[in-house]
Amino acid sequence: MKPFLLFVAQGFGLGRIPFAPGTFGSLGGLLWTALLLRTGNFWIYLGGATAGALVAVWICGEAERILKQHDPGSVVLDEIVAVPFCFAFLFFIKAITSHAGGWLVPPPEFLFSRDGWIITLAVFAAFRLFDIWKPWPVRQAQALRGGWGVVVDDLLAALYVNLLAPLFIFG
Repeated sequence: MKPFLLFVAQGFGLGRIPFAPGTFGSLGGLLWTALLLRTGNFWIYLGGATAGALVAVWICGEAERILKQHDPGSVVLDEIVAVPFCFAFLFFIKAITSHAGGWLVPPPEFLFSRDGWIITLAVFAAFRLFDIWKPWPVRQAQALRGGWGVVVDDLLAALYVNLLAPLFIFG
């Protein structure tokens, strides 16, 4: 079980890339975001993202114990599960302004479409910036015990991205 948990915590191998593992983990987060978008519903998207983050807390905590390190660099599941939250405000606005009703989110293709790729790139870059820079309270969240400290700092970085999101929409 330990090798499997470590494989998942390391982003299915992405965290073992010898340079910029967090960036590669964040790219994996775009795939996770695309999978969640396939549901077509904002609330299912948000629920799936939340469930993924909670599972990641446990898996990342186990990975810390296995590797005997606090927030090991090879553990990138935290980046993967945080990326969908980076898009939460944008997709919420799209859902409430959808003319079809039903809290619809854009299809997964939106992330890489002619209209969406620049938004995806901006959100991705902002997330990487906040994850690396770690403004208050992102850095302080790393002191939380176990997997909470591994995951919560990335979720807070995603929150900062959402604070910038109105610029993407209304700017």
